[in-house]
Amino acid sequence: MSDKKEVRVRIAPSPTGSLHLGTVRTSLYNYLFSKKHKGKFILRIEDTDQQRNKDEYTKEILDGFKWLQINFDEGPYYQSERLDLYRKSAQKLLDEGKAYNCFATTEELDALRKSQRAARMPEKYDNRHRNLTEDQKKKFLDEGRKSVIRFKLPDNTEIKWNDEIRGYVSVNTNDLGGDPVIMRGDGIPLYNFAVVIDDGDMRISHVIRGDDHLHNTAKQIPIFQALGFEVPSFGHAPLIFTHDREKLSKRKHGDIANIDKYQREGYLPEALANYLVHMSWTRPDHPEDEIFRLNDVTNEFSLDRISKSPAVYDLPKLHWFNNHYIKEKTTQEIFDLSKRFLEKELDLSIYPKEQIFQMIDLVKSGLNKLDELPGLIRFFFDDKFDLGSSENQKILSGENARKIFDKVIQVLNSLNFSDPHACKLVVDEIGKGLSVKGKDLYWPLRVALSGSNKGPDLGLIISLLGKEKVKSRIEKALRVLV
Repeated sequence: MSDKKEVRVRIAPSPTGSLHLGTVRTSLYNYLFSKKHKGKFILRIEDTDQQRNKDEYTKEILDGFKWLQINFDEGPYYQSERLDLYRKSAQKLLDEGKAYNCFATTEELDALRKSQRAARMPEKYDNRHRNLTEDQKKKFLDEGRKSVIRFKLPDNTEIKWNDEIRGYVSVNTNDLGGDPVIMRGDGIPLYNFAVVIDDGDMRISHVIRGDDHLHNTAKQIPIFQALGFEVPSFGHAPLIFTHDREKLSKRKHGDIANIDKYQREGYLPEALANYLVHMSWTRPDHPEDEIFRLNDVTNEFSLDRISKSPAVYDLPKLHWFNNHYIKEKTTQEIFDLSKRFLEKELDLSIYPKEQIFQMIDLVKSGLNKLDELPGLIRFFFDDKFDLGSSENQKILSGENARKIFDKVIQVLNSLNFSDPHACKLVVDEIGKGLSVKGKDLYWPLRVALSGSNKGPDLGLIISLLGKEKVKSRIEKALRVLV
């Protein structure tokens, strides 16, 4: 790459669906690459599919990038506002004999595919209308046939490039499915044509995208050349796969492929960005350092360190990243970020904010995502938990449970509920008196007070619940023992 050439990269999502996890990961690689080289990062919305485009998806795309704090130097540009440019470029190729009108009907193309399948041949357009005479064209027009515009791919030619990620790549044009359609009959460009014109017109220097575009690149390079554009450098990153080795897709895997899921469920944008970049890229000097913020690794980033192997979607690993970033937040920050979840499920007016902060401090080390917070502290707000589960019944039926509960009831009036440590010491003293300790002492109380034998500090649970709640819950547990 010449030092004098301005680095200009782009991301070009289509508003025919939600913002995809893979698109975001590619965006992050583009972002880091542009920042390292002090270049420009451009957002382009590929919205020429008028039947499938939805304004809500466009908004979701823009909101998703904003949430992730991926800032663009230019754009968004909309392909729907550039149709005249595509049509003029198509006409230029027609005038120069580099493209042609194809009048093949849908029925004819279907028949061609069926015959190829029957002969076990690759399905491809056979370029049958590449060299029509003027009389043949007139005959088709007189029949009322509509035409598309196809680009003349060079025959049996190796399209080669040095990929910034994959290294040397070569694709023969005979393997590209025949001459591609570049303009439909209604004047709407197809992807492989519009993207070339946009990239050429916007002086895109590097096209960084998923490796499912390798054959598209082979189709596009001849179009760049035919239109007189400088061919950009290409880098094809590996796709994201599931553990079952399937390409992560919205159709097969639902919400996990969509960024709005992670916004809705309380993942932190810096955690998701860290996770996605680290999927296929490691730091050159400190590959063991998994935790990093984007701005910290800008100068270290290079495309040649992106793995060629497919990335694997790993939810526990994402939770590990998110948990790390949650623990870095102050209690106030966690409260502010989680307030929408808390207010939806809990009556926060029951406790002063200081005590709610104490509850958050109790459980934040175990949070995988912020929408889990209401569930983890719900037992402070109501006692609608299940004491009758088999595990809880086993704990409550222990020989010491009733004795422990009776003793706690007896000392409630003397407990200093403002001091969690003092509450814990009283429980320990009860255990000494009964010669009970460890889980035999603590688990029955935990189950009675919170519905689980696991959880935060028992003394703080007692302190925050207060006398009346502790009394009523132990009495409820005693009734279960009857």
